[in-house]
Amino acid sequence: MMAQYLALREEAGDALLFYRMGDFFELFFEDARTAAQILDIALTTRGEHGGAPIPMCGVPVHSAEGYLARLIKAGCRVAIAEQVETPDEAKARAKREGTPSSKVLVGRAIVRLVTAGTLTEEALLEPRRANVLVALAELRGTVGIAAVDVSTGAMVLEECAPDQLGAALARLSPSEVVVPEDWPHGPDERISRPRNSFASDAGAERLKAVHGVATLDAFGDFSRAMLGAAGGLIAYLDHVGRGRLPLLLPPVARAAEAGMAMDAATRASLEILESTTGGRAGSLIGAVDRCVTGAGSRRLAEDLSAPLLDVAQIEARLALVQFWRDRPIERAQLREALRAIPDLGRALGRVVAGRGSPRDLGQLRDGLSEAMRLHHWLSGAPDRPALLDAVLAKLTGHGALTDWLSRALVPSPPTERSGGGFIADGYDAALDELRATSGDARRAIAAMEARYRDETGIATLKIRHNGVLGYFIEVGARYADALMAPDSGFTHRQTMAGAVRFNSLKLHEEAARIAEAGGHALAAEEAHFEELVAAVVAARHAIAATAAALARIDVAAGNAERASESDWCRPEIAEDAGLSITAGRHLVVEAALAKAGERFVANDCQLAEANRLWLIGGPNMGGKSTFLRQNALIVLLAQAGCFVPSSAARIGLVDRLFSRVGAADNLARGRSTFMVEMVETAAILAQATSRSFVILDEVGRGTSTYDGLALAWAVAEAVHSTIRCRCLFATHYHELARLAETCEALSLHHVRAREWQGDLVLLHELADGPADRSYGLAVARLAGVPAPVVARAKAVLEKLEATRTATGGIAAGLGDLPLFAALAAEPTPASPEQQLAEALRDADLDALTPREALDLLYEWKRALPKPKH
Repeated sequence: MMAQYLALREEAGDALLFYRMGDFFELFFEDARTAAQILDIALTTRGEHGGAPIPMCGVPVHSAEGYLARLIKAGCRVAIAEQVETPDEAKARAKREGTPSSKVLVGRAIVRLVTAGTLTEEALLEPRRANVLVALAELRGTVGIAAVDVSTGAMVLEECAPDQLGAALARLSPSEVVVPEDWPHGPDERISRPRNSFASDAGAERLKAVHGVATLDAFGDFSRAMLGAAGGLIAYLDHVGRGRLPLLLPPVARAAEAGMAMDAATRASLEILESTTGGRAGSLIGAVDRCVTGAGSRRLAEDLSAPLLDVAQIEARLALVQFWRDRPIERAQLREALRAIPDLGRALGRVVAGRGSPRDLGQLRDGLSEAMRLHHWLSGAPDRPALLDAVLAKLTGHGALTDWLSRALVPSPPTERSGGGFIADGYDAALDELRATSGDARRAIAAMEARYRDETGIATLKIRHNGVLGYFIEVGARYADALMAPDSGFTHRQTMAGAVRFNSLKLHEEAARIAEAGGHALAAEEAHFEELVAAVVAARHAIAATAAALARIDVAAGNAERASESDWCRPEIAEDAGLSITAGRHLVVEAALAKAGERFVANDCQLAEANRLWLIGGPNMGGKSTFLRQNALIVLLAQAGCFVPSSAARIGLVDRLFSRVGAADNLARGRSTFMVEMVETAAILAQATSRSFVILDEVGRGTSTYDGLALAWAVAEAVHSTIRCRCLFATHYHELARLAETCEALSLHHVRAREWQGDLVLLHELADGPADRSYGLAVARLAGVPAPVVARAKAVLEKLEATRTATGGIAAGLGDLPLFAALAAEPTPASPEQQLAEALRDADLDALTPREALDLLYEWKRALPKPKH
């Protein structure tokens, strides 16, 4: 056995090996140590290998899914080694090979690799989150991306430049990424596969073979990089499935410009699908999602991850939301009907992948029947929007299949097919006869038990059954002697503590009848199951289209429900570069305040060509960051086809959304907070266009005051005069207000606050004009900084402000700078002597104290180069 195990262990590679032994999956050696620690199960030993005990642990086969889920969540991959022949088949093989039957071992093979990106089991998947597997391939400087949700078969091919790969992966949020060996790009956590798997020609052939077509023209125009990635994806799925592919729908080509671009930093900052603390709570989707099906929630997540750039498509989604918002009674009826529909896409995925159950077939039957009912109901609704008509057309066409499934299956099929009982009575006359025979035999055994009691006079005699002996007669030990007699008609089988077991000729005959009829019945049901599966597989594309249509209806109805809850408005989408939001709110913050019984203060945002850059000041906790994020989220929601939390909104299409709000150290890459901030700011300056929307919060705060102010000044100028995009720029640098003198499209704003009887009152209202002060000490007092420290800070502040007044402040001379756009070339760095002369010329000698003058002389002396000897 150990030789067989070690051979399979070598084949499993870096995966843990689940080795099937009877009713358990066993793990040995380091696999056992790893699994025991993760699963918190007992680690034992079995036998010896190399003179040392073999570590061992195991999990029951019937509950293996729960253990697999924990291992996958911990980042493990698992190879499943199953018995691939019966003991009788093993003995027959041994006979052919001339091996003694006593030494034969049942054959085992790895039938599947369970990995994070290839899960289909219901128990291993999150209902409301897609499980995406991605393969990457690079060809001539272009990265091809193939993405598939194996649980539903949806497959998308796209390409991007290598420097845009991070943003693409952030949008897809894959559970697993597959790349060619020794490829320098891609995420740190990835699976490397042979490079020849990613050849574009082989990829095209694999796609043709999967879909049974001679050409891919009907599916779309795919680049060589896309085909290479698709080839690597299919080869990996074939590898983990051991030759059996999951459901793969025809690939869809996604153009790079198909949706609003957002980099990984922006997605994390806006907490679109996951909050900074992890999970849906506190995220955008957590606040928006009112879908009643898992498929609808997954569809909504895709919408929010990739907002549209096509006005017609956005308006089509908005019209469908409006349709359901205007019909609250019908919407409630629809949502109740949708709530009862099973997850068709994932049930279909399991059936096509060969992991389906009778219950999955029952879910397809029920779901498709309900889809047809919805079609009949909604087809009669007046004033239907075009998108509703389009999805309604995909809800029909399954009449013959649902009729077949309804006739063949019992109302509530079981999750396991090994025990039979899922084919309905009356569907197959031969099967009904086999079941009757089996039932008659069981009744005959019950009658036999009563007769044997009468004949023997043993009132406690019972006929029992187990998996080893089959049917047997059991009596108490004190009655056994009478049945041991040669002429009793009973044959001794087994002696137990307190009981003795026997057999009889008649019982043997009846047991044989039961076994034969039961075996034939199970075989008949299995044959019917395979027929039904084949019919479902043949209709897989139409069933998948129905599942997608139901998800789209659920998203629209859920968005309408959310809009009605909080009185959201339908945004107007325009082609220009304006942005007009009246009484906008941050939906996540508003929901949190509502739970605390507080009211959110709404604010307007009006950006246009002549007023495209807002410089926003005010105290910490005053609402600057909230205002920035709420407007970015409103833009995102509008272009995703959702209503928005405002009383009115007109959104000029945004091609790229950037958010540089908050940052944290990235210790794993050796980056400080300030470095992370500068990397994100550099990406904005390099990638933003005039049609982008940018929110910037406290640029430059992570370094010295002078460096920070200089960087913030230069970034603001670049956004205003070079990129010329819409931008909200929050800052504590009051000196930046002087930019309004030279930047004609920049306007000054601040969040209002007041001090009342020594306490700071934050009004969370946005007002025109610069902030009069920062209220930093008042905020520190609110935060609980000890009074003596605040008092000392106040004394230091007064001294600093006096010095600033005397010297002209750190912004002295900034008004004389030319605009960013006017800097034609980098100036030649001045020599130390030139710098000293400039400093001497700028020094206000009359304002210097003797001590300050002496310090200045020492500083100038240190700046001079040392003489050469």
